[in-house]
Amino acid sequence: MWKDMEECQNKLLLIGTETLSNSNAQLSLLIMQVKCLTAELSQWHKETPEITPLTEDVLITLGKEEFQKLRHDLEMVLSTIQSKSEKLKEDLERIFNELKTKILNIKEFKEKLLITLGEFLEDHFPLPDGTVKKKKNIQESTAQLITLHEVLEILINRLFDVPHDPYVKISDSFWPPYIELLLRNGIALRHPEDPTRIRLEAFHQ
Repeated sequence: MWKDMEECQNKLLLIGTETLSNSNAQLSLLIMQVKCLTAELSQWHKETPEITPLTEDVLITLGKEEFQKLRHDLEMVLSTIQSKSEKLKEDLERIFNELKTKILNIKEFKEKLLITLGEFLEDHFPLPDGTVKKKKNIQESTAQLITLHEVLEILINRLFDVPHDPYVKISDSFWPPYIELLLRNGIALRHPEDPTRIRLEAFHQ
């Protein structure tokens, strides 16, 4: 077969050196090329592909190649996971810092609110007997009335410290007119199921 192909090539070279003066010569050249290509294709179809014997060395080589591929894939997965983990860590740190800043701002707001309320309430809402009881005397008697400032301070501290349960039990030290004043003006709210408990309206939300 290879001998036939060599003859075809020699004929082509011979034909190529001659001057082709008409279309029949060109057609003959094309037909010759087609025959050569057909013969080559037929030879490839007849040949049996070489099969590499699966010896121990071949198996080891194939195993190493698969291992390297698997290792590369695992390294890519690990790199992706580490990248996402770093991003998640950065996001958590950012959220934590934002929450910390908000908490500090709320505490600062609460302190300013208590100071402002204290100054205003002590001047305009004294106790019934006309005296203002100072904070240091709160522990003297649970039945002793406290100022409106102190009532609001209790409600504010409860709201900020225990936001999931901001209600406060109305004790004997709460002067009823003060409680009614807070409820009537929407500053405080009664518990929907327990009228003896009140909470401060969450104006900061």
